[in-house]
Amino acid sequence: MKENRLDQARTVTWREDKLFFLDQTRLPIELVHEEQKSAEQVWDSIKKLKVRGAPAIGVAGAYGLVVAVRKHLDLSAEDFLDKIREQADYLNTSRPTAVNLSWGLKRMTAKAEAEAAINPLVTHIFEKMKEEAVLIHEEDKELSRAMGENGLALIKEGMGILTHCNAGALAASILGTATAPMYLAHEKGVSFRVYADETRPLLQGARLTSWELQQAGIDVTLISDNMAASMMAEGLIDMVIVGTDRVAANGDVCNKIGTLGVAILASYFKIPFYVACPASTVDMNTAEGKSIEIEERDSEEITFFGERRTGPEGIKVRNPAFDVTPHKLVTGLITEQGIIGAPYKENLAALYS
Repeated sequence: MKENRLDQARTVTWREDKLFFLDQTRLPIELVHEEQKSAEQVWDSIKKLKVRGAPAIGVAGAYGLVVAVRKHLDLSAEDFLDKIREQADYLNTSRPTAVNLSWGLKRMTAKAEAEAAINPLVTHIFEKMKEEAVLIHEEDKELSRAMGENGLALIKEGMGILTHCNAGALAASILGTATAPMYLAHEKGVSFRVYADETRPLLQGARLTSWELQQAGIDVTLISDNMAASMMAEGLIDMVIVGTDRVAANGDVCNKIGTLGVAILASYFKIPFYVACPASTVDMNTAEGKSIEIEERDSEEITFFGERRTGPEGIKVRNPAFDVTPHKLVTGLITEQGIIGAPYKENLAALYS
């Protein structure tokens, strides 16, 4: 029987007060868990996508803040709180688009401030921070399963499902967001097919999504990004499910670059387009998608394919990591609370404001 390496591929691990990230830049070739020993290393791991995926970097940021401040336990309570705020701001600069990172860091900072008001001992504040990080991690697992259960009924026998980028178990604590209904449907014996976009330029669909679904025994086919329209035209795609890095208050969704194109195609072919998102990804402080800061990444991601140069030296390059899909193209949001449909502004406000 083929070994299922997904069982060993835990994105974030906290063990004996040590933090480990699975280095996803080495997948699907190697499984390497790298201990994170400093704030700078955590920042670099998030920036370089060693740990990535909106829910996962929320968890990673929470634990990362613990790692960042543990060498400052000799400070006064006031100075320790200042150091927590400083390190939280620093870690948040690693990936500006996904709201989960800032959400996790703000929650950790608020917890430290609340505990300091109860007991100003720095060791007490630090222990409560560790407990909060573990709680955020456990809550993420519960949210994944709840999204899976709420989206399960959407997956029918024999259906073809397209997904883009990686919103799988590697992007969260377990099950993922977009893939959570797929994993639960597979457990129940539902037969379906998944088509995974390769997701240029960093190939998260090829390296991560296709790998993890294959490891789980799910029927998955890898396609290049420019094949999606053809697959839809052939009638092979019955539904699209993607994840998201931020949902604005009006229901606009910000996800990996290329998602907007998939949504437009789905609309043209009259294919349902669903977005899976936990509460930590919903940003009620951002009114609409056009206000979201889009991360622009290094040009080498476009001008090189692996170590081989594929673009001329000195060429001008655009490399936005995300795009925004208008809410009118979204059939529904698969959340831990259920499936939310239009009108999104009112329905999101009712649940999350």
